[in-house]
Amino acid sequence: MRYFVHFSYLGTHYHGWQKQPNASSVQEKLEHSLSMLLATPVELMGAGRTDAGVHAKKMVAHFDTEIDFEPLIITDRLNAFLPEDISIDQIVAVTQDTHARFTATSRTYEYIVVNRKDPFQHHGAHYVFQPLDIHAMNTAAQMLLGEKDFECFSKSNSDVHTYICDITHAKWVTTKDQLVFTITANRFLRNMVRAVVGTLLEIGTGKRPVTDIPELLASKSRSKAGPSVPAKGLYLTQINYPENIYV
Repeated sequence: MRYFVHFSYLGTHYHGWQKQPNASSVQEKLEHSLSMLLATPVELMGAGRTDAGVHAKKMVAHFDTEIDFEPLIITDRLNAFLPEDISIDQIVAVTQDTHARFTATSRTYEYIVVNRKDPFQHHGAHYVFQPLDIHAMNTAAQMLLGEKDFECFSKSNSDVHTYICDITHAKWVTTKDQLVFTITANRFLRNMVRAVVGTLLEIGTGKRPVTDIPELLASKSRSKAGPSVPAKGLYLTQINYPENIYV
């Protein structure tokens, strides 16, 4: 039987989602806890990879087991067993051919910026002290929409078959004390969101013009885009799947 695990985590103390030889990861913590509770080895396949320090308000992974168990009971026990910075939302049965990564239809990230120094947001937001032109940043963000080659925003030497992604939403919104960038696409490249945000912030501070975006995309060169912003402000917030996958 195949199950989805829906969970969230604060990534501050982890070297990302994926297991690492000599570093703590969210996958390692979850697999160890599930294996202990089900008394059988469990391997999780995540919906994607988050870099070290990146957070997830909504993450999904799947696992297979022949062990008969009550999902609600295991969910409660997992939450008691896991560290405080990892929380299980639910465990649900899915069809056997459903894949946490490949069946997903879209993913959404948020990046949080604060424009004044705030010690209470130090670990979860990026502080930018310069004034920002939000209109210019949103004008540039709209130029990213659609199915395009985003190699210029991808980590160098990434092992991928294509740099084509389809971005359906990209927008900055100002709240009371934060500036939040939300971006949705069918898939994301490694380091892509942080590089996009870094480039848009350069536009917002007047370091580059809005009209740079088409030229950047055409260049396919990571060195021409802006710097990657710190991981601490990035949150995976949503992963969407077809409704017919649940048993």
